[in-house]
Amino acid sequence: MAYCAKEDRYETMLYNRCGKSGLKLPAMSLGLWHNFGYGSSYETAREIILGSFDMGITHFDLANNYGPPAGSAEEAFGKMLANDLKSYRDELVISTKAGYDMWPGPYGNFGSKKYLVASLDQSLKRMGLDYVDIYYHHRPDPETPMWETMDALAGLVRQGKALYVGLSNYNPAQLKEAAALLKEMGVPCLIHQHRYSMLQQDNAALIPVIEEAEMGSIAFCPLSQGLLTNKYLHGIPADSRAAGKSVFLNENAITEDLVKKVSALNEIAAERGQSLAQMALVWALKAGRLTSVLLGASRISQVEENVKALSNREFTEDELKRIDEILK
Repeated sequence: MAYCAKEDRYETMLYNRCGKSGLKLPAMSLGLWHNFGYGSSYETAREIILGSFDMGITHFDLANNYGPPAGSAEEAFGKMLANDLKSYRDELVISTKAGYDMWPGPYGNFGSKKYLVASLDQSLKRMGLDYVDIYYHHRPDPETPMWETMDALAGLVRQGKALYVGLSNYNPAQLKEAAALLKEMGVPCLIHQHRYSMLQQDNAALIPVIEEAEMGSIAFCPLSQGLLTNKYLHGIPADSRAAGKSVFLNENAITEDLVKKVSALNEIAAERGQSLAQMALVWALKAGRLTSVLLGASRISQVEENVKALSNREFTEDELKRIDEILK
């Protein structure tokens, strides 16, 4: 059945300006890190992506190595672009990244000009696109000179293969240096992507650097791989990520102290008339001064629940104080 986007898709989503740029991003974006490669159901992935767009989510975040296997998330998304979203391309913000291991040999990893240029060409072919809206360097390269990496990104913008440049997983000093170089090159950094959540606030040190450089920010794992949901309040479900073979989360992460914190946070969320996940998302937007948070999903109902959080974004001083006490 031919897809036709809902006419009211922009009525409830919040859009935030990305730094001092002219681009606005939805407060909630969709990340295609897991569940969108060949190892997952294409129809389920399609339902999530199209359903997200129907809710006003216009930003879809990918990387060259997303899958599994690497490249397959971009290929699946490219198929949806061709079959379902072709007429909506100008309503979409599509990002991809390069920086992690992608192909054998010395040129398929990190931050050389050769790798970044080749990787974007491959990504564009997989998605059937002439350009991406945002091209990220996925992580700093300790061996390649910073100027070379930034020159490669700026050059791809000048070639029209990307509209904006983004950086991800940089520490404050690295981000400050990179942003200054890009500014000198006439292609300012649009956005920085980093891990941020109630349980992982280490990257708060990035906030002043981001604001000084007048860029936007977007957080991945705002629910800490599902820890900031009610999933683990009463044990570890057999079908959960912690019980599976995930290299990012295992049973050892579900400590007694963690469950105690999450339970206390869940009580505050209930008082607010929200799920814990909903509260955690709007808290991250506020506390992290974020332009957007990246949602992960294995079914469309998860996205629907998360987007509802935007109807209750404000916190009382008492709520913020209680949350801070719990998270200490």
